[in-house]
Amino acid sequence: MVKTIGNPLSWAAGALLGTGQAAGEAAGSIGSHDAGPPEIRTISREDIREALRKGYDDFTNFRSDVMFLVGIYPIIGICLAVISFDRALMPMLFPLAAGFALLGPLAAIGLYEMSRRREAGEKVGWDAALASLRAHVVGPVMVLGIYLLGIFVVWMFFANLIYAATLGPEPPESALGFLNDVLTTPAGWMMILIGMAVGFAFACMVLVVSLISFPMLIDRRAGLPVAVSTSFRVARNNPVTVATWGLLVAVAMAVGTIPFFLGLIIVLPVLGHATWHLYRAAVPLAGTGDSRD
Repeated sequence: MVKTIGNPLSWAAGALLGTGQAAGEAAGSIGSHDAGPPEIRTISREDIREALRKGYDDFTNFRSDVMFLVGIYPIIGICLAVISFDRALMPMLFPLAAGFALLGPLAAIGLYEMSRRREAGEKVGWDAALASLRAHVVGPVMVLGIYLLGIFVVWMFFANLIYAATLGPEPPESALGFLNDVLTTPAGWMMILIGMAVGFAFACMVLVVSLISFPMLIDRRAGLPVAVSTSFRVARNNPVTVATWGLLVAVAMAVGTIPFFLGLIIVLPVLGHATWHLYRAAVPLAGTGDSRD
Protein backbone atom coordinates (compact mmCIF):
# COMPACT_ATOMS: atom_id res chain seq x y z
CA MET A 1 0.00 0.00 0.00
CA VAL A 2 1.27 3.47 -0.89
CA LYS A 3 1.80 5.62 2.17
CA THR A 4 0.24 9.06 1.89
CA ILE A 5 0.77 12.14 3.99
CA GLY A 6 -2.80 12.17 5.32
CA ASN A 7 -4.27 15.14 7.09
CA PRO A 8 -1.98 17.80 8.57
CA LEU A 9 -2.69 16.84 12.17
CA SER A 10 -1.81 13.16 11.71
CA TRP A 11 1.29 14.08 9.67
CA ALA A 12 2.48 16.51 12.36
CA ALA A 13 1.84 13.96 15.10
CA GLY A 14 3.82 11.33 13.20
CA ALA A 15 6.69 13.74 12.58
CA LEU A 16 6.83 14.72 16.25
CA LEU A 17 6.73 11.08 17.30
CA GLY A 18 9.58 10.22 14.94
CA THR A 19 11.61 13.19 16.16
CA GLY A 20 10.97 12.22 19.76
CA GLN A 21 12.05 8.64 19.14
CA ALA A 22 15.24 9.81 17.40
CA ALA A 23 15.99 12.23 20.25
CA GLY A 24 15.38 9.48 22.79
CA GLU A 25 17.72 7.11 20.96
CA ALA A 26 20.37 9.82 20.70
CA ALA A 27 20.14 10.53 24.43
CA GLY A 28 20.15 6.84 25.33
CA SER A 29 23.19 6.17 23.18
CA ILE A 30 25.39 8.36 25.39
CA GLY A 31 25.64 5.51 27.87
CA SER A 32 27.73 2.43 27.17
CA HIS A 33 26.15 -0.54 25.40
CA ASP A 34 29.10 -2.89 24.93
CA ALA A 35 29.57 -5.57 27.56
CA GLY A 36 33.02 -4.27 28.31
CA PRO A 37 35.89 -2.22 26.91
CA PRO A 38 37.30 -3.51 23.61
CA GLU A 39 40.67 -5.14 23.23
CA ILE A 40 43.43 -2.75 22.17
CA ARG A 41 46.72 -3.32 20.40
CA THR A 42 50.17 -1.88 20.79
CA ILE A 43 50.79 0.57 17.96
CA SER A 44 54.10 1.81 16.59
CA ARG A 45 55.49 4.46 14.30
CA GLU A 46 55.09 1.99 11.46
CA ASP A 47 51.34 2.06 12.16
CA ILE A 48 51.47 5.86 11.87
CA ARG A 49 53.19 5.62 8.49
CA GLU A 50 50.67 3.05 7.30
CA ALA A 51 47.75 5.17 8.57
CA LEU A 52 49.08 8.19 6.69
CA ARG A 53 49.52 6.13 3.52
CA LYS A 54 45.96 4.82 3.73
CA GLY A 55 44.66 8.25 4.69
CA TYR A 56 46.23 9.83 1.63
CA ASP A 57 44.82 7.03 -0.53
CA ASP A 58 41.32 7.72 0.85
CA PHE A 59 41.85 11.42 0.26
CA THR A 60 42.74 10.97 -3.40
CA ASN A 61 39.90 8.50 -3.88
CA PHE A 62 37.17 10.63 -2.28
CA ARG A 63 38.49 14.12 -3.14
CA SER A 64 37.40 15.10 0.36
CA ASP A 65 39.42 18.30 0.00
CA VAL A 66 36.45 19.68 -1.92
CA MET A 67 34.22 19.01 1.06
CA PHE A 68 36.51 21.02 3.31
CA LEU A 69 36.89 23.75 0.69
CA VAL A 70 33.10 24.21 0.54
CA GLY A 71 32.25 23.57 4.17
CA ILE A 72 35.11 24.80 6.35
CA TYR A 73 37.37 27.18 4.45
CA PRO A 74 34.63 29.85 4.11
CA ILE A 75 34.36 29.87 7.91
CA ILE A 76 38.12 30.37 8.17
CA GLY A 77 37.90 33.18 5.60
CA ILE A 78 35.16 34.94 7.56
CA CYS A 79 37.21 34.73 10.76
CA LEU A 80 40.24 36.18 9.00
CA ALA A 81 38.15 38.98 7.47
CA VAL A 82 36.76 39.95 10.87
CA ILE A 83 40.24 39.95 12.42
CA SER A 84 41.70 42.04 9.59
CA PHE A 85 39.20 44.82 10.30
CA ASP A 86 39.70 44.85 14.06
CA ARG A 87 43.14 45.62 15.51
CA ALA A 88 42.08 44.34 18.93
CA LEU A 89 41.58 40.85 17.48
CA MET A 90 44.90 40.77 15.63
CA PRO A 91 46.78 39.06 18.51
CA MET A 92 44.19 36.26 18.36
CA LEU A 93 45.13 35.26 14.81
CA PHE A 94 47.71 32.62 15.77
CA PRO A 95 45.67 31.23 18.71
CA LEU A 96 42.72 30.94 16.33
CA ALA A 97 44.84 29.04 13.80
CA ALA A 98 46.16 26.75 16.54
CA GLY A 99 42.62 26.26 17.79
CA PHE A 100 41.58 24.62 14.52
CA ALA A 101 43.64 21.61 15.60
CA LEU A 102 41.51 21.36 18.75
CA LEU A 103 38.32 21.17 16.68
CA GLY A 104 39.77 18.91 13.98
CA PRO A 105 38.45 15.60 15.41
CA LEU A 106 34.89 16.96 15.36
CA ALA A 107 35.22 18.28 11.80
CA ALA A 108 36.52 14.90 10.60
CA ILE A 109 33.51 12.79 11.64
CA GLY A 110 32.28 12.42 8.06
CA LEU A 111 35.76 11.38 6.95
CA TYR A 112 35.81 8.56 9.49
CA GLU A 113 32.55 7.22 8.07
CA MET A 114 33.81 7.42 4.50
CA SER A 115 36.99 5.52 5.41
CA ARG A 116 34.97 2.96 7.40
CA ARG A 117 32.67 2.25 4.47
CA ARG A 118 35.53 1.93 2.03
CA GLU A 119 37.32 -0.44 4.39
CA ALA A 120 34.15 -2.56 4.59
CA GLY A 121 33.87 -2.70 0.79
CA GLU A 122 30.68 -0.61 0.74
CA LYS A 123 29.79 1.95 -1.87
CA VAL A 124 30.90 5.35 -0.66
CA GLY A 125 29.70 8.79 -1.67
CA TRP A 126 29.72 12.16 -0.01
CA ASP A 127 26.35 11.31 1.48
CA ALA A 128 28.31 9.04 3.82
CA ALA A 129 29.49 12.13 5.67
CA LEU A 130 25.87 12.89 6.59
CA ALA A 131 25.01 9.23 7.14
CA SER A 132 27.59 9.15 9.92
CA LEU A 133 25.24 11.22 12.09
CA ARG A 134 22.91 8.32 12.86
CA ALA A 135 20.69 8.64 15.91
CA HIS A 136 22.91 6.44 18.09
CA VAL A 137 25.96 8.52 17.08
CA VAL A 138 24.55 12.02 17.48
CA GLY A 139 24.24 12.01 21.27
CA PRO A 140 27.80 10.99 22.18
CA VAL A 141 29.30 13.06 19.37
CA MET A 142 27.42 16.15 20.53
CA VAL A 143 28.72 15.72 24.06
CA LEU A 144 32.30 15.29 22.85
CA GLY A 145 31.83 18.20 20.44
CA ILE A 146 30.72 20.45 23.30
CA TYR A 147 33.82 19.34 25.21
CA LEU A 148 36.07 20.34 22.28
CA LEU A 149 34.26 23.65 21.79
CA GLY A 150 34.63 24.35 25.50
CA ILE A 151 38.37 23.70 25.34
CA PHE A 152 38.63 25.95 22.28
CA VAL A 153 36.84 28.81 24.07
CA VAL A 154 38.99 28.42 27.20
CA TRP A 155 42.13 28.32 25.02
CA MET A 156 41.16 31.59 23.35
CA PHE A 157 40.48 33.12 26.78
CA PHE A 158 43.93 32.11 28.03
CA ALA A 159 45.55 33.31 24.81
CA ASN A 160 44.02 36.74 25.39
CA LEU A 161 45.27 36.76 28.98
CA ILE A 162 48.78 35.83 27.84
CA TYR A 163 48.81 38.68 25.33
CA ALA A 164 47.53 41.15 27.92
CA ALA A 165 50.25 40.09 30.38
CA THR A 166 53.09 40.38 27.86
CA LEU A 167 52.60 42.69 24.88
CA GLY A 168 49.20 44.09 25.84
CA PRO A 169 46.79 45.13 27.02
CA GLU A 170 46.56 47.77 24.28
CA PRO A 171 45.85 46.47 20.77
CA PRO A 172 48.73 46.60 18.26
CA GLU A 173 48.97 49.62 16.00
CA SER A 174 49.51 47.57 12.86
CA ALA A 175 50.08 44.00 11.70
CA LEU A 176 53.73 44.75 10.83
CA GLY A 177 54.34 46.44 14.16
CA PHE A 178 52.76 43.56 16.03
CA LEU A 179 54.90 41.02 14.17
CA ASN A 180 58.02 43.06 14.94
CA ASP A 181 57.13 43.21 18.65
CA VAL A 182 56.50 39.46 18.78
CA LEU A 183 59.80 38.49 17.18
CA THR A 184 62.21 41.15 18.45
CA THR A 185 61.23 41.97 22.03
CA PRO A 186 61.61 39.99 25.27
CA ALA A 187 57.88 40.39 25.93
CA GLY A 188 57.11 38.96 22.51
CA TRP A 189 59.28 35.90 23.08
CA MET A 190 57.77 35.47 26.52
CA MET A 191 54.32 35.46 24.91
CA ILE A 192 55.46 32.81 22.43
CA LEU A 193 56.95 30.55 25.10
CA ILE A 194 54.03 30.81 27.50
CA GLY A 195 51.52 30.44 24.67
CA MET A 196 53.22 27.31 23.36
CA ALA A 197 53.32 25.74 26.83
CA VAL A 198 49.65 26.46 27.53
CA GLY A 199 48.64 25.42 24.02
CA PHE A 200 50.55 22.16 24.45
CA ALA A 201 48.52 21.37 27.58
CA PHE A 202 45.23 22.01 25.76
CA ALA A 203 46.35 19.94 22.77
CA CYS A 204 47.23 17.00 25.06
CA MET A 205 43.76 17.10 26.62
CA VAL A 206 42.14 16.95 23.20
CA LEU A 207 44.48 14.28 21.84
CA VAL A 208 44.07 11.84 24.72
CA VAL A 209 40.28 12.12 24.79
CA SER A 210 39.45 12.29 21.09
CA LEU A 211 42.09 10.23 19.23
CA ILE A 212 40.16 6.97 19.55
CA SER A 213 36.76 8.04 20.88
CA PHE A 214 35.35 9.80 17.79
CA PRO A 215 36.24 7.00 15.31
CA MET A 216 35.04 4.41 17.80
CA LEU A 217 31.62 6.06 18.14
CA ILE A 218 31.30 5.94 14.35
CA ASP A 219 32.45 2.31 14.23
CA ARG A 220 30.33 0.69 16.96
CA ARG A 221 27.65 1.28 19.60
CA ALA A 222 30.21 1.69 22.33
CA GLY A 223 28.71 4.60 24.20
CA LEU A 224 30.60 7.64 25.41
CA PRO A 225 32.19 6.25 28.62
CA VAL A 226 33.69 3.21 26.85
CA ALA A 227 34.88 5.27 23.87
CA VAL A 228 36.62 7.86 26.04
CA SER A 229 38.13 5.28 28.39
CA THR A 230 39.43 3.32 25.40
CA SER A 231 41.09 6.46 24.06
CA PHE A 232 42.77 6.96 27.44
CA ARG A 233 43.92 3.32 27.48
CA VAL A 234 45.45 3.57 24.02
CA ALA A 235 47.30 6.75 25.01
CA ARG A 236 48.48 5.20 28.29
CA ASN A 237 49.71 2.01 26.63
CA ASN A 238 51.32 3.77 23.66
CA PRO A 239 52.63 7.10 25.01
CA VAL A 240 55.50 7.48 22.55
CA THR A 241 53.43 6.61 19.48
CA VAL A 242 50.52 8.83 20.52
CA ALA A 243 52.90 11.71 21.31
CA THR A 244 54.54 11.23 17.90
CA TRP A 245 51.14 11.37 16.24
CA GLY A 246 50.24 14.52 18.16
CA LEU A 247 53.51 16.20 17.15
CA LEU A 248 52.96 15.22 13.53
CA VAL A 249 49.44 16.67 13.59
CA ALA A 250 50.69 19.91 15.17
CA VAL A 251 53.43 20.34 12.56
CA ALA A 252 51.10 19.47 9.68
CA MET A 253 48.48 21.94 10.91
CA ALA A 254 51.12 24.67 11.28
CA VAL A 255 52.37 24.06 7.75
CA GLY A 256 48.79 23.94 6.51
CA THR A 257 48.11 27.49 7.65
CA ILE A 258 50.64 28.76 5.08
CA PRO A 259 49.68 30.58 2.97
CA PHE A 260 46.36 31.95 4.22
CA PHE A 261 45.23 28.57 5.59
CA LEU A 262 45.02 27.12 2.08
CA GLY A 263 47.10 24.11 3.05
CA LEU A 264 44.41 23.01 5.50
CA ILE A 265 42.24 22.04 2.54
CA ILE A 266 44.61 19.10 2.05
CA VAL A 267 46.02 18.63 5.56
CA LEU A 268 42.67 18.32 7.35
CA PRO A 269 41.11 15.58 5.19
CA VAL A 270 44.34 13.55 4.96
CA LEU A 271 44.76 13.63 8.75
CA GLY A 272 41.07 12.86 9.22
CA HIS A 273 41.20 9.73 7.05
CA ALA A 274 44.54 8.73 8.60
CA THR A 275 43.07 9.03 12.10
CA TRP A 276 40.50 6.40 11.19
CA HIS A 277 43.21 3.98 10.09
CA LEU A 278 45.28 4.67 13.21
CA TYR A 279 42.16 3.89 15.25
CA ARG A 280 41.74 0.63 13.36
CA ALA A 281 45.37 -0.24 14.08
CA ALA A 282 44.77 0.32 17.80
CA VAL A 283 41.27 -1.18 18.12
CA PRO A 284 40.60 -4.32 16.08
CA LEU A 285 37.26 -5.23 14.60
CA ALA A 286 35.00 -6.92 17.10
CA GLY A 287 35.82 -10.61 17.32
CA THR A 288 39.14 -10.39 15.46
CA GLY A 289 41.40 -10.37 18.51
CA ASP A 290 44.94 -9.31 17.86
CA SER A 291 45.01 -10.30 14.21
CA ARG A 292 45.82 -7.51 11.80
CA ASP A 293 43.25 -6.42 9.22
